[in-house]
Amino acid sequence: MNKEEVKKLKEISYRMMLDVLLMTTEAGSGHPGGSLSSKDIVAVLFFKVMRHNPKNPSWDDRDRLVFSKGHAVPILYAALIEAGYLDRSYITGLRKLGSPLQGHPEWNPSMMVEATTGSLGNGLAIGNGIALAGKLRKKEYRVYVLMGDGELQEGTVWEAAMFSSHYALDNVVAVVDRNGLQQSGPTEKSLSVEPIAEKWRAFGWHVQEVDGHDVESLYRAFKNADAISGMPKVIIAHTTKGKGSLIGEWVTEFHGKPLSRQELEKLLPQLEQKHREEMMELDLN
Repeated sequence: MNKEEVKKLKEISYRMMLDVLLMTTEAGSGHPGGSLSSKDIVAVLFFKVMRHNPKNPSWDDRDRLVFSKGHAVPILYAALIEAGYLDRSYITGLRKLGSPLQGHPEWNPSMMVEATTGSLGNGLAIGNGIALAGKLRKKEYRVYVLMGDGELQEGTVWEAAMFSSHYALDNVVAVVDRNGLQQSGPTEKSLSVEPIAEKWRAFGWHVQEVDGHDVESLYRAFKNADAISGMPKVIIAHTTKGKGSLIGEWVTEFHGKPLSRQELEKLLPQLEQKHREEMMELDLN
């Protein structure tokens, strides 16, 4: 990618971060921490990698994104708003009765929500089904499954991983958001998931590890995955919980606790200043 493409993705990621903070604060609930650790992954997928069409959301040949870490759905909604699937007025509707923006994803192809998720561990199995159906129908779409690292503590993940490999589902790309924290604290304290890369390899997957906030590295990893045939692929993206929020980075409590209105109002000018500095640094390099 050239510098302008990198800047564009970083701008989109920043705007999505602001939307996540705004919608969770407005709702008074939600999961900002894990949403923000995924922000650059989702930005690269939606605005550089995936084939999709906001004017035809149910396009049969679109790539699919299964949001297995369903609690992080605010970042998905932010991407849908940014991409034009949802009107910006919906931003105040998170977790409100009658709103399409519920606290976990609900299947709705008209707004590119491919699966109902939230019960952790099920997304990869759902993605397998969508991918196998694509193979049987001679379709060329790809299925991306975004997972949390704490989710790897679920046995269903590894059953699904066996299935992907057994049926050579090379149209499946799993992305593990490796931010190291879950609701109760560090993943390695609750139930160690390491060695993650070696486990996926043992299950017959092609494995890459990247900086999950480096949009160029993420893009290269997705392109590399496209070139691999005959086996499923996984990208382990090393990320920071609450990335970009300043006061929420690496804070366990930020997993499911939004900012108050007062905290957010105080924080917004600081975020804008930090973003301007980062964009200037990009221009200089």
